[in-house]
Amino acid sequence: MGELQEQLSILRQRIARIDERYAGVATTPFRVRPPRAAEFDLEDIALELDHAQRVEDVELVLTGQEVETKFGRHFETEKLYEHHRHHGSADIGALADLPHDLLGTISDGLITSVPPEEWAFLDTETTGLAGGSGTYAFLTGVGRITREGFRVRQFFMRDYGEEASVLDALTRHLAPFRVLVTYNGRAFDQPLLETRYRMNRARPPFARMQHLDLLFGARRLWKLRFESCRLVDLENQVLGFERQGDLPGALIPYVYFEYLRTQHATRMLPVFHHNATDILTLACLTGIVPLAFNDPGSLPVRYGAEMIGLARWLRQAGDLERAVLLFRRAVDAGVRDDLLFRTLWDIALGERKLGRSDAALELWNDLSAAQNPYQVRALEELAKHYEHRVKDPERALEFTRAALDREDSSGLRKREERLLRRTARRAAG
Repeated sequence: MGELQEQLSILRQRIARIDERYAGVATTPFRVRPPRAAEFDLEDIALELDHAQRVEDVELVLTGQEVETKFGRHFETEKLYEHHRHHGSADIGALADLPHDLLGTISDGLITSVPPEEWAFLDTETTGLAGGSGTYAFLTGVGRITREGFRVRQFFMRDYGEEASVLDALTRHLAPFRVLVTYNGRAFDQPLLETRYRMNRARPPFARMQHLDLLFGARRLWKLRFESCRLVDLENQVLGFERQGDLPGALIPYVYFEYLRTQHATRMLPVFHHNATDILTLACLTGIVPLAFNDPGSLPVRYGAEMIGLARWLRQAGDLERAVLLFRRAVDAGVRDDLLFRTLWDIALGERKLGRSDAALELWNDLSAAQNPYQVRALEELAKHYEHRVKDPERALEFTRAALDREDSSGLRKREERLLRRTARRAAG
């Protein structure tokens, strides 16, 4: 029995070290039951070993603390990215100096004059990607900008029974913030968390917050330049940061299920790191994307594809004049052929709507002269121009037949028949 007594003594010492470390902190450490007076039970020893190992894994390996709320307990940890550090090319310290009206344009004027300290950057890790009432957010991270740097607080559900405590703590943590910033959070993170709040008969804290989903702005800006606008891909392509040994997002639910089975929190370290890095990247991109939309015309972007994305957004917003200027800047900067022909077509349509027919006519002539996806449409526009504006049916007929040589359609056939009748009448007259 001496060996068993020695094991229990070691366990008590480890628990004492944990108690000493968190003295004065609102924590509830696990305690080993005293042994029976008569004899030691080997099954009890095994349970005590597992229990103590769980304490060490959660509170030492993850460097956080157990937090108690009126709904129970859960685990929290916080990481500081100091202001003097960089995340790829992004200056973390510069986040605190972002202008208060930065998010106004990209949010259609809904978010105005809110200091960066009141922006909450949120991301979740879940037990599945499909959503629905059976999906849990077992880890929720919230980043905030401070003068000391960028802080990420993570709320961890060590078991399903801790969900109510996590949600309560999350509500209280979000209370000082007025803006919620996510990446695809409007479609996934927020609805998922709202479902979990309702399942726990609690009120979600998001109704009072303005929500900026940066995914939409990032797609407008970069979808023509990059094959993927996933957060981790933009992190690499835009910020120049490459993760080492990162855990793929698709594997995260399985790692959590393994943790629930074994209670070995060491395996959760990559998940915490993945979540915190996502939130830091989200904050750094928030310092880049809105600037492009605030003043697209004077933006010193180097890539034509980015200018085209901004020009399309300006056109959608009704600012056609600046859209056409930015389209032309993109052509001058150089773009691949498939974007070039589409952009020339967009410029021509814009010039026509702005009443500059000569500029549109020049572009349609350029598009009609070379084989490209818009050649037939350009020939048809030239036919319309000469038929209706110049009143030259013979020239219009030439362009119509040139279009028919490349693509047969009922619309072009009808136009050809009409023009043939007009030219016949003119010849007879």
